[in-house]
Amino acid sequence: MGQAPAFVAALREQGYDFFVGVPCSLLSGLVSLLDEDRELHYISATREDSAIGMAVGAGMAGKRPMVLMQNSGLGVAVNALSSLLLMYQTPALLIISWRGQDGKDAPEHILMGRITLGLLDLLGIPYRVLDAALPMATQLAWATERVSAGGIAALVAPKGVLE
Repeated sequence: MGQAPAFVAALREQGYDFFVGVPCSLLSGLVSLLDEDRELHYISATREDSAIGMAVGAGMAGKRPMVLMQNSGLGVAVNALSSLLLMYQTPALLIISWRGQDGKDAPEHILMGRITLGLLDLLGIPYRVLDAALPMATQLAWATERVSAGGIAALVAPKGVLE
């Protein structure tokens, strides 16, 4: 499960209480833990833009949302991110798996793998790439600081970190 258990513990400690997303095999450990624990109220969405919409609603209701998606889903979610989440500055944490990182993956993931970080830059979403060798709570704290200040932050998960 990589660092998924430590990551879920850190999410709880840092006040995240609404979890929605579209599963990815690179996030399988995280998704399994969220899905198994009914207190965490994980919702499996059919599309990433729908997950963004649910997170905005949860944020308006006073929740601290986390949205998970594959980096290909980042492409699907660009409009919802730009015209809803970013426009209204709804505080949210994005967890994005990094398929195609360094050109290593199935062919359909290579281009998106190459442009993932640039796309986050283009959208103006601050991000960090998760490192399995560093404490998950510390890495999440960087993002939580931004979310707590009313912003958006993304943590990009390479293969093996949250599986």
